[in-house]
Amino acid sequence: MPAHVKRVVLGTRGSQLALAQAELVKQALERLPETSEIIVRIVRTTGDRRLDISLSKPGPKLGKGLFTKELEEALLSREIDVAVHSLKDLPTELAPGLELTATLPRHDPVDVLISKSAKSLREIPAGGVVATSSPRRARQIAVHRPDLRVANIRGNVSTRIAKLLAEDSWNSLVLAKAGLARLGYGLTTGLLEFESGQLFVTDLVEILPAAGQGAIGLEIRANESELHHFLANINDASTWFCTGVEREFLRLLGGGCNLPLGLRTWLKGNELRCEAIIFDASDEPRFGTVSGEFKTPRAAAAALFNRIYDERK
Repeated sequence: MPAHVKRVVLGTRGSQLALAQAELVKQALERLPETSEIIVRIVRTTGDRRLDISLSKPGPKLGKGLFTKELEEALLSREIDVAVHSLKDLPTELAPGLELTATLPRHDPVDVLISKSAKSLREIPAGGVVATSSPRRARQIAVHRPDLRVANIRGNVSTRIAKLLAEDSWNSLVLAKAGLARLGYGLTTGLLEFESGQLFVTDLVEILPAAGQGAIGLEIRANESELHHFLANINDASTWFCTGVEREFLRLLGGGCNLPLGLRTWLKGNELRCEAIIFDASDEPRFGTVSGEFKTPRAAAAALFNRIYDERK
């Protein structure tokens, strides 16, 4: 570690999950042989303050960076040194003068079904209500169960679970498994126990995750080489490559974080496999899968893009 990297201020949103993710970064840095002083500073974002905004239709002025804009402003004003992001929330186009520099090892990116009665999408009663704020999840649920209804929901993880328990007309809720795990929810038994009842928890393997889901991204000011090299010590190469493919593919589509796109990417040795589902303006799904060895994330993303849009099925 460079001798003069003595103090690093991590910027994070103030939610329980965001703080848990910042703590993971702090712990990773503190495990390095030569430690720095690591400080965590909370930055409130528009997405945290404006719970009235629909994530599926935030509006043209609020569509990008709902959960990242203020963190990037804090970076540029040097209030913080590193912005800690849920990578799925970070737009592919960063503010000028900033760069994504590292990713921690990725948690399982799968979505989970949290339900009062069902252990799978198939078991939800006909016409049942599933709560989610994600267009990606809503579109894919409709592919598998067009009879189900989707209710919009906002708030942190505990708030959403409390709403599910309290709302008699709702059957299920969809959340990211990584977030639940980071908050300490025990998922091994397939049950969540509460005073007011219990909920079933099941992996939704048929629903493809969001680009970057399950990964923590670290953003810094560009050209700060000493800090870049310091953070490289905790960068996970496999996560960096896989999420790089996903973000490059999102960039090729010209879409933001709320585009109804599902992606699953993984490396086995040097071989990459990536599968995707994207919905067009009429909500018709397009599918594509690529596998093989790719030298760069951009090459893999281009191959996937060509597979979906150049081949007539």
